Amino acid sequence: METTSIKDASQLGLPRMLLLGLQHMFAMFGATILVPILVNGYFKGEGISVQVTLLCAGVGTLIFHLITKNKVPAFLGSSFAFLGGFATIANLNTGKYANMTMGEKLPYACGGIVVAGLLYIVLALVIRFVGVKKVMKFLPPVVTGPIIICIGLTLAPSAVSNASTNWLLAIIALGVVIYFNIWGKRMLKIIPILLGVVISYICAVIFNAAGMTNADGSAILDFTSVSSANAVALQPFVLCKFDLTAILVMAPIAIATMMEHIGDISAISATVDENFIEDPGLHRTLIGDGIATAFAGAIGGPANTTYGENTGVLELSKVHDPKVIRLAALYAVVLSFSPKVAALIGSLPTAIIGGVSFVLYGMISAIGVRNVVENKVDFTKSRNLIIAAVILVSGLGFSDGLTFTVGETSITLTSLAIAAILGIVLNAILPGKDYDFMKHESEAAKLKTQDYENHYEEVED
Repeated sequence: METTSIKDASQLGLPRMLLLGLQHMFAMFGATILVPILVNGYFKGEGISVQVTLLCAGVGTLIFHLITKNKVPAFLGSSFAFLGGFATIANLNTGKYANMTMGEKLPYACGGIVVAGLLYIVLALVIRFVGVKKVMKFLPPVVTGPIIICIGLTLAPSAVSNASTNWLLAIIALGVVIYFNIWGKRMLKIIPILLGVVISYICAVIFNAAGMTNADGSAILDFTSVSSANAVALQPFVLCKFDLTAILVMAPIAIATMMEHIGDISAISATVDENFIEDPGLHRTLIGDGIATAFAGAIGGPANTTYGENTGVLELSKVHDPKVIRLAALYAVVLSFSPKVAALIGSLPTAIIGGVSFVLYGMISAIGVRNVVENKVDFTKSRNLIIAAVILVSGLGFSDGLTFTVGETSITLTSLAIAAILGIVLNAILPGKDYDFMKHESEAAKLKTQDYENHYEEVED
């Protein structure tokens, strides 16, 4: 029997809810801590702290849920879109930046992130006063569906790259996820990601003890950072500073991330069969994301963004209760106070993250396909074919983005931003629009009414 979704996870009991929250924490953890690791490389060890990053992810997610009336099951983790901006600021060597250390440049990069977060609020106000229906005329399923597909597929190289460090571990992680998702019983069926991480990590410990190594000859596990880390310590906050040069580098990236945000909210809506763009409203989700990003930048953290990895977990687990996401956020906050625990989880081999990502990233793209199919996008119409084709080629083809210079500032638009902008423009100018936002959402709501008690009974059996 096809499982239906669980809207109220409290009926599963507290122990199961805690495990589900842990699964979401593992889903976001690898990508979230990878951002500060990469930024530290740009800033030669004087970049963003992993502890601060985890705190920003947890608190930012809770801020988002508060502003969205606790309705949207989204997790906010570190955004990869701003990595180019960090690298640019780290390399600035003119004007006031000429004699700065890397640690002195970082606060200005974070100040740019604060301004980027505030731009979210500007777009949210436009939606609030103009109306979501008018805005969504520019964002029909023929645009959002292919964008969601691109979000998953652009992550695909990362999954393969991570998995290639140790294909045996990656295959074990992937196999465990598939097995328990298809053949698992009771609670095991709805925590396949967590089981994939734990079982493959146990295998990694065994392989490491047996003397096996990764493909490049490096050790499978390295506990050096774990043994040297303190058990409990406060986060090393960095207060942001503002400078026009840094703002012009970082803030425009928000154009790209706002487009990705809309695609992510569409993906989450499609996953849980609820229209979050209408209720609590796209303006609220944008404000939540924007304030979370501004908060992160203010204390020295990376920009936040809604996480596709956790959307994949929603699809796999069929548990769509936002309370589970908030539990994951609390886990992240608690972990942010423990360098030792963070280092232990950070020791998770990248191959395991890659193996699990094979399912998660592919699931995101599959959600985009479902969004197109369920909204009955007519691809016999040339306009729809053209829009989807341009989005897909742009989203996958501009692997390095598009860089242009404004004055003396170099600005890079990511491939997803380019795809979203071109899709929106083509949809606006090509004749033959056939999408009515309210009508299609109403029909989808009627078709997708489900009783979560059926799934709860199946889990209990």
